[in-house]
Amino acid sequence: MSLANSSTLTEFVLLGLTGHPDLQPLLFVLFLLVYLVTVLGNLGMVVLIRLHPCLHTPMYFFLTHLALVDLCYTCNATPQMLANFLSDTKTISFAGCFTQCYIFIALLLTELYMLAAMAYDRYVAICDPLLYSVRMSRRVCISLATLPYAYGFSDGLVQAILTFRLTFCRSNVINHFYCADPPLIKLACSDTFVKEHAMLISAGVNLSASLSIILVSYAFIITTILRIRSTEGRRKAFSTCGSHMVAVTLFYGTLFCMYVRPPTDETVEQSKIIAVFYTFINPVLNPLIYSLRNKDVKQALKNVIRKNTVRTTTVSSISHKS
Repeated sequence: MSLANSSTLTEFVLLGLTGHPDLQPLLFVLFLLVYLVTVLGNLGMVVLIRLHPCLHTPMYFFLTHLALVDLCYTCNATPQMLANFLSDTKTISFAGCFTQCYIFIALLLTELYMLAAMAYDRYVAICDPLLYSVRMSRRVCISLATLPYAYGFSDGLVQAILTFRLTFCRSNVINHFYCADPPLIKLACSDTFVKEHAMLISAGVNLSASLSIILVSYAFIITTILRIRSTEGRRKAFSTCGSHMVAVTLFYGTLFCMYVRPPTDETVEQSKIIAVFYTFINPVLNPLIYSLRNKDVKQALKNVIRKNTVRTTTVSSISHKS
């Protein structure tokens, strides 16, 4: 569907993951299940941390925000994607596409620096434990959690505006399951030099800066841990960082493949598969990683289940007697 210019464009068509109609119902069920598990997992993590006093520490404060970002991340495009699996039109409005693109970039940048803040928290906890409560006071934690949101939504707005200032005159069909930058750039017939370089610079700078904070933090952490004489002490120290290291590896690995490349037909097609990982796989894995590898979270979950079981049993017993 050719268009005269971007001023006449009112909607886009999302091709989705596949063009095979026979696979649409199967993919709908699969991604609906993943979506529900993601929402329940991240929302459950937030509620558990809020309810259990032993989890009211800086580490779990940042984990709450990571879960919130992942929750918003998957809720941004998944409902539209699920609707398109069962729809013949698969359209999204121009304003809806802009909003979806903006929120994705903003949350992506927010998560980058939230992971960096979590790495700094682990650095202070292991390398300077005596001053941990001072250096990671509530005011400091709130500042470290607020900055990623402020920066992410500011830079995300700039990137989204640069994208939607382009003139779209070739087609309104986006080769993706959500409004992503690379396939949108491929639709533009105006000069994309500024947008492409702005995207590459933003991706390169933000990935490098946030990853540098994490790598430097872990360099000091590993050096400190290796100085611990006790084998049990080293194991406990490594276990507190293990979940975060796994989450960082998964998230950064997919992003480097996604954004630090110029958009071509081949990379746009590949980006759909990569996007599945950081849109669906990472958000659903993070709660599992932090719960299965964390004794405090597992114990808090057991306590909550035990309390609810006792409460239910008591209520049932009272009802039966009455």
